[in-house]
Amino acid sequence: MIMAKLGRCHAGHGFAKSLRLFRYLTTKPETDRKVDTLHLARTGFLHSLRLALLGVACALVALVAAPSPAAAGRYASIVIDAETGAILHAANPDARSYPASLTKVMTLFLLFDELESGRLRLDSTLPVSAHAAGQAPSKLGLEPGERISVQSLILALVTKSANDAAVVIAEGIGGSESGFAQMMTRKAHALGMRSTTYRNASGLPDTGQRSTVRDQATLARALINRHAGYYKYFSTRQFVYEGQPINTHNRLMLRYPGADGIKTGYIHASGFNLISSAKRGDKRIIGVVFGGATAASRDNHMGQLLDKGFAMLRRGESVEVAEADADDTPDLDEIIAAAHAAKAPPAKAKTVILKPPAKASAKVAMRAPARGATSRDDDEDDAVGDADPGAWSIQVGAFNAYRPAHKAATDAAKKLGGLISEGSIDIDKGGAGKKNLYRARISGFSEGQARAACKRLERAGKNCKLVNPNI
Repeated sequence: MIMAKLGRCHAGHGFAKSLRLFRYLTTKPETDRKVDTLHLARTGFLHSLRLALLGVACALVALVAAPSPAAAGRYASIVIDAETGAILHAANPDARSYPASLTKVMTLFLLFDELESGRLRLDSTLPVSAHAAGQAPSKLGLEPGERISVQSLILALVTKSANDAAVVIAEGIGGSESGFAQMMTRKAHALGMRSTTYRNASGLPDTGQRSTVRDQATLARALINRHAGYYKYFSTRQFVYEGQPINTHNRLMLRYPGADGIKTGYIHASGFNLISSAKRGDKRIIGVVFGGATAASRDNHMGQLLDKGFAMLRRGESVEVAEADADDTPDLDEIIAAAHAAKAPPAKAKTVILKPPAKASAKVAMRAPARGATSRDDDEDDAVGDADPGAWSIQVGAFNAYRPAHKAATDAAKKLGGLISEGSIDIDKGGAGKKNLYRARISGFSEGQARAACKRLERAGKNCKLVNPNI
C-alpha cells in the first residue's frame, strides 16, 4: 500500500520547495534560523515545510527503493483456484506485458487440439524449415530439411523451451508462423483472454506480443481442464534427444510440494516469468508471475504465493481485485519509515540445492546462432528467448567434439569434490553443420558457489569462466 502511494510522489509535491527551504535554513546564522522558524509557524508556512519534507522522502525512496531494471514497472502476479477460477491473490492482474516463453503454452494448446482431433499423432513427424532452424536460443539445434516427431517437439518445449521446435509446430499446423500466431490469438480470445495478442509461436521479442497474468492463468486452467491427458508432459524432468539428456528449466517444479508444471519464460523486456500449478489432495491452484528480477527470486516468490493460495483455499477465502483509491494521499510518517526500511539490506533468500543422482547426467543445450547473428564470446548464455536455467554455470573449455568436452567437465567435477553435488554436467552445443562447438560446463550453482568453484579450479591450474544465467 505504501509503495502504491509513493508511486504518486512527484517533483511538484514539495521537492523543489524542499531544496529552497533546506538551502535557506542551512545557510542562515543559527539565531536567524530560530526567528525564521517561529515566523514560518506563525504564517502557516509550516504546511509548506511538511510538503517539502514529503518531497524529500519521495526522492529518497526513489533513490534507495527503486526496483531493479528487470522488475521495474513489469511486476504482476495472480493465484487462482483451478476448479472454480476464483482469485486467491492478485497484483496488477490486467497489466499488459511480454509473455516471453509462456507463449509456448498456447503453442502446445493448439498442438494438443490437433492431437485430440486426430489430425496429428504423437509419432507424426514435421519438417524443419530454414526459418525454424534459424531461431535464436534457446533451441535444439535442428537442421533445415530434417524431420522431428510431434512427441519430441512437445518435450523440447516443456523442458528446453526450444524456439526452433516451437516454429516447427507453428509451420506444421498453421502453414506459416504468422498464420499460426493469428490462430493463437483467435484461440486466446475464444478462451476469454481478452488482453492477449500473439505475434509468434515462441515468445521471442516482439512489441506486439502482449498478455496479462490473468489471461495466462485462464490459459493454464483451460489447458489443464481440456487437455488433462497431455498436461502430464509439463511434469517432465528430463528427456533424451539424439542420445543426449535435456533437463527441465522449471526448477520450482522440482522442489515445491505438489507442483507438476507448467512453464518458465524470460526475455529482457519482460523479466523472469512463470506459470506454476500445484495440487494437494483434491485441490489445485495456478499461479502466474510476470517481471521477476532473477529466476531464483521469481521461484521463491511463486512458492510464497502458492503457499498463500493453499491457505486461503483451506479457509474458503477469495479476493476482490480493486483499483487503489486515487484520493488516498500518503502519510508522511509512513513514507519516511518506508524510506528508512528501504535502506536495510534484503533478507537473504534460502537456497535450496537439488542434488543430482549419484551418476551426473549430461544436459545438452543444442544451439545455433540465429540467421544474421554475429558470433559472441564462448561464455554466451541464452540472452533472449528463455534464458532461464535458474542458476549459474561454469565453463571449463570448448571443443569440436562431444566426448572431449564431456571428459573435461567430468575431470573438473572430480576436482570440485563436494561442490559437484550442487551442479550437473552440461555440454552446450553451438555452431552449425560440421562446425560444431561443444562447451564443457557444469550448471546448477548459485553465484557464490560458481565463483567458489572457479577459484578452486584456477588454483589447480585449470581454466574456468562464469556463465551468468541472467544476461
